[in-house]
Amino acid sequence: MPYTYKYPHPAVTTDCIVFGFDGTGLNILLIKRGIEPYKDCWAFPGGFLNMDETAEEGALRELHEETGIEEIYVEQLQAFTKVDRDPRERVITIAFTAFVRQEDYGYVKGGDDAKEAKWFSVNELPPLAFDHEEILKIALERLRNKIRLEPIAFHLLNKTFTMTQVQSIYEAVLEQKYDRRNFHKKMTALGYIIPTGDKQTANGRPGILYSFDEEKYNEEVSKRSAI
Repeated sequence: MPYTYKYPHPAVTTDCIVFGFDGTGLNILLIKRGIEPYKDCWAFPGGFLNMDETAEEGALRELHEETGIEEIYVEQLQAFTKVDRDPRERVITIAFTAFVRQEDYGYVKGGDDAKEAKWFSVNELPPLAFDHEEILKIALERLRNKIRLEPIAFHLLNKTFTMTQVQSIYEAVLEQKYDRRNFHKKMTALGYIIPTGDKQTANGRPGILYSFDEEKYNEEVSKRSAI
């Protein structure tokens, strides 16, 4: 069917803001652009949406083409519609966020029109193309709100983990320090962080290993919703 509307059509792109945790700090996945505009600048993986795909499908396709990452869960952040955000033409972008264990995606490699793909600490980022610095600020604020309300920290950990590792995620995301004893007490009181009975030895000090019981977490959420 020909497109015969008299109104001009903006182009639509998608971008993926992928957060990773490397055991000590919060990182973000960027690609080095291989084409103009902003050639050789760093940006989020993304690109133009095809006519036969949803925004989420387009975001996942571009992420795979430009970094090699595939089959991850993404959530829509919001649309960014500033009129002059792209020097090529009128472009609206729909941004998505993802949270992954970085060790699972250490193989990232630039592809398609991305020269390179690389993890960066959120505290040591290069200048970003387009309006991606603004998008990142909003994504970080969303992440900080979500980690207070949802168990996303446990999506960044292995199936078993120490409480010190949990604390390091909260401190990295929220950019604040917690008293170790109070933090551990608060976390174990939640009821869905369960000691496994095993220990991990690091630097000569044994640490109790825990696991996240998603079923118990969902039960707690249901109880709160029913009140």
